[in-house]
Amino acid sequence: MSTETRPHPPSVEQVLAATRGKAPDGTSHEALVEVARAVVDRERERLNAAGDEPRTPESLGEEAAARLARLSDGRLASAINATGVIVHTNLGRAPWPAVAIEAAAAAARDYLLLELDRDSGRRGVRFRDAEDHLVALTGAEDALVTNNNAAAVALAVGLAGRGGGVVVGRGELVEIGGGVRIPEIIRRAGAKLIEVGTTNRTRAADFEPPLAEGRGRLVLRVHPSNFRQEGFTETPDPSALADLAHRHGAIVVDDLGSGALLPTERYGLAHEPTPTERLAAGADLVTFSGDKLVGGPQAGLIVGRAELVAKIRRDPLARAMRPDKVTLAAVAATLALYRAGRAESEVPVWRMIAAMPEALRERASAIAKLVGDRAVVVATDATVGGCSLPGETLPSFGIALSGRSADRLLAALRRGSPPVVGRIDDGRAILDLRTVDPGLDGELSTAILAAMGGGAVGP
Repeated sequence: MSTETRPHPPSVEQVLAATRGKAPDGTSHEALVEVARAVVDRERERLNAAGDEPRTPESLGEEAAARLARLSDGRLASAINATGVIVHTNLGRAPWPAVAIEAAAAAARDYLLLELDRDSGRRGVRFRDAEDHLVALTGAEDALVTNNNAAAVALAVGLAGRGGGVVVGRGELVEIGGGVRIPEIIRRAGAKLIEVGTTNRTRAADFEPPLAEGRGRLVLRVHPSNFRQEGFTETPDPSALADLAHRHGAIVVDDLGSGALLPTERYGLAHEPTPTERLAAGADLVTFSGDKLVGGPQAGLIVGRAELVAKIRRDPLARAMRPDKVTLAAVAATLALYRAGRAESEVPVWRMIAAMPEALRERASAIAKLVGDRAVVVATDATVGGCSLPGETLPSFGIALSGRSADRLLAALRRGSPPVVGRIDDGRAILDLRTVDPGLDGELSTAILAAMGGGAVGP
């Protein structure tokens, strides 16, 4: 087709005029022009490829306005997690408690006395409600919040000083996710790694030589929260190792990773060491995450001796690793639920962990009844996830879907609105109810029917 006979899109001016009345209020002229040009360019490419009739300026104006509206929205797509993995890293870990969401929204919306003393009107201590909650919950002398636990570990390890030795058992030289490895954290902190023991067996006595010789200034313990060793293994007793380190003037830092603030064994899971236990066993500092078993926003939490926390707070890198006001407000609100005794009922992570299997089975039965004979109730095993309690499972119930291949069913569910993410077990598409909020059961049923081509659920 010659350039003379090839169809042309409307002009940018025509599309711009059609967009003006449809765009969100307050949109600048520059943004209107940019999106109008983009829509016209895309229409020109379509016409060159297909040779169809050009769309009208009004139709292109609606597309341009829709693009601007999507830019103004800025939200990530919400999804229904039906994988049975409670702390799912690929899905943003876990939902926050409602009070944490409200606190974050208020902090983002309003001015607040973040670092202003109410009485003097001068700059004061940075908002420390979260730190005060941590002190009360763990029995520590002081606490500090950073932007994630890797940052907390890096700052704590920095107490060894430039070139100072950090002694770590070989079985604890782990990768904590995202390619972040303990040896690399120590190196980046300017300290020197001293490995002791073996991969499977390390004793307190293995730490004696570098500590007695003055080469080791800090002992780092790393809880293997994302893997499990079994068989011919041994790890040093925390109290014995702390006593040994302190006799030689060394600091003990205990990285717990997940950081449970409730007893996991209460819910049929293996015991997860708590910050309080490790401080009582002699650790000078304990670090853990705010977004795993604590169940709040991503944060690194440091608790322990006041003089050491104060030294970390003065570290120039601490400013680069500190959270903003929104995170601080959400962390404080989450921790307050533990102090108020409402964590199990209001922190989604613990609400999912504590859910009774019989209640999950009843919900699965109700959904299967709505979906029809292509869905059956099945017993499943859910996991905590998020590098927490590896190998531990929780009895759960869900539904198994049939009628199409498992891959195709799950792909159709992910493409739906809202997206639903499930898993495949024994070749079947499984949707586990332990990780689905009961308030979303109706949406889940509708999404299943849509993915199967069955339409929407009735009233």
